Amino acid sequence: MVQALIERELRQAMAREGVEELPIYPEQRQCAHPTTEQVLRLFSLAERHHLLQHGHCVQVFDLKLAQLQRQVLTLLGVPASTF
Repeated sequence: MVQALIERELRQAMAREGVEELPIYPEQRQCAHPTTEQVLRLFSLAERHHLLQHGHCVQVFDLKLAQLQRQVLTLLGVPASTF
């Protein structure tokens, strides 16, 4: 059910915003009907690292989102800051 909701939200947002296709397939090929699997793959390598020294966080290496990742988050109504 969660997969269906993600797909529905993304596809409705694409229609509302006039986005006909997203380059979400491998090699940035266009896709008119993205699936949840493709969305999850888009974010599969997203990582944030914390550098610890003696159990305390010294530095955080935040994730740098690609333009497509930011666009998909916006379409899904997810603020990039919460990701």
